[in-house]
Amino acid sequence: MTTTYDCTAADQRAEGLENAQRAIRQHKCVVFPTDTVYGIGADAFSPQAVNMLLASKGRSRKMPPPVLIPRLNALDGLATDVPAEARKLAEAFWPGGLTMIFHAQPSLDWDLGETKGTVALRMPADDVAQDLLTLTGPLAVSSANRTGQPAARTAAEALTQLAESVEVYLEGGLRPEGGTDMDALPSTIIDATALPLRVVRQGALALEKLREVVPGLLDIDGNAADVPAADARTADVPAADARPAGPAAGDGSVTGPGVE
Repeated sequence: MTTTYDCTAADQRAEGLENAQRAIRQHKCVVFPTDTVYGIGADAFSPQAVNMLLASKGRSRKMPPPVLIPRLNALDGLATDVPAEARKLAEAFWPGGLTMIFHAQPSLDWDLGETKGTVALRMPADDVAQDLLTLTGPLAVSSANRTGQPAARTAAEALTQLAESVEVYLEGGLRPEGGTDMDALPSTIIDATALPLRVVRQGALALEKLREVVPGLLDIDGNAADVPAADARTADVPAADARPAGPAAGDGSVTGPGVE
C-alpha cells in the first residue's frame, strides 16, 4: 500500500526513512526530494527493482537511470578510469546538481538497462536524499514523473503521476527549496568517458561555473571555450556521436529531463 510521510516533521521523517529503506530492500520504488526535483528511486543492484522503476515511468531499457551516491568515495567503487578533470569537478560540485557519465566498474553485478558499459553518477545536496542514501547505499534514480510529463517538485505532484507504482513517498516540500517552475532545472550532465570532458545536457550548473574548475570542458555542441566550432576538435578527440551512450539522467538527458 502506498504511504506518504511528511519529512518536514521529525517523527514522520524518521518513520518515512525507515519504511523507505524497507521498501528498497523489498525491491520496490520510493519517491524522495533531491536538490533539483523529486526522484523515483530503486535498488541499483536489483534488476527487478530497476525494471519496476522504468515501468513506473513508462520508459524502456534504452533510457537507463543514473545512480545517486551518498559519498564522494563511492565514485571509485562504481566507476573506473575516472579522469583527473572529472575528479576535480566532483570535489568542487558534489554534492550538487552535477551528473557525470563514467565507464562502470566491470565487476559490478547490476543491470540498469542498455548502458553500453557506462554509469551516470551524482551526489545530491539534499538532507532527506542524503539520509536515505546513507541507509540504502547507491540508488538508481530518475525524475519522479511519467516520461514526457513535467518533473515533480513535490511528492504530491509525483503521486498524481506515479500513483500505486511507488511504495513510499517522502514529502519534503517544494524542490528546489523556495523555487518556482523556472527554477526546477535538472542536473547538468557531463560525459567523462573520454577526453576532453563534454557537457551533454545543460542544467542546474552553468557551463561558465564548471569551466572555472576545468577550463577545457567542451560545451554541448563540442566547442571549447572561445574556440570556433570548426576548430574545437582535433583528430584525436572523438566526435560527439562516437562517444559511448551513457545512461539517461531523466526525460531529456543523454538520450534524449529528469532528476538527474
